Amino acid sequence: MTEPAETPVTYKIDSKESLFTVQASASIIHSPKFAIRDLSGLATFIPGTLQKASVRVEIPSTSLEIQDEVNSEERREIDRIMRQEVLLTHAFAKILFESSGINVSQITEYLFRVKVAGALTLRGVTRNHAFDAQVTVGPDNLRATGNFTLLQTDYGIKLVTAAGGVLKIRDELKFGFFILARRQPQNKAVLRKGGN
Repeated sequence: MTEPAETPVTYKIDSKESLFTVQASASIIHSPKFAIRDLSGLATFIPGTLQKASVRVEIPSTSLEIQDEVNSEERREIDRIMRQEVLLTHAFAKILFESSGINVSQITEYLFRVKVAGALTLRGVTRNHAFDAQVTVGPDNLRATGNFTLLQTDYGIKLVTAAGGVLKIRDELKFGFFILARRQPQNKAVLRKGGN
């Protein structure tokens, strides 16, 4: 029995196959880059058109890990600043994005350009946020790529310094992502928000 054409399907993010990075801009040559090692989420839409689409992504605030080659002392200090001064992971365990609307432009049968609008909650502050992505949909998985920027001060984050004041992080952060999500069987779809 085939699925009705208007029945949405659900795709679940595969965190092991996905890549999410954060590039900070600093006042010296070195600008630290972080990888988000853990994320979960769901994308739901009608196959073939991406109509009635929605996206929800959840990231543990402790999952950011510096990618740069630094010594163990610098790594510990950067990790401490990230957790205790920037993200306040003891108080705000999760970073959350929930879409409110998705505009879709179909390029080919399987390739789409989307503009996603929604609410981003970071360190307890929720603000409207939008980004563009390119989405390729196959029978069993989807791939989404894109990038966006945000200002730390918009979320109540004070700009920090490290390395004895030598490294001063600027306000803008640049994010890049490659997301792989796998289609869930209709009768076993993962409906619990943020579930793994």
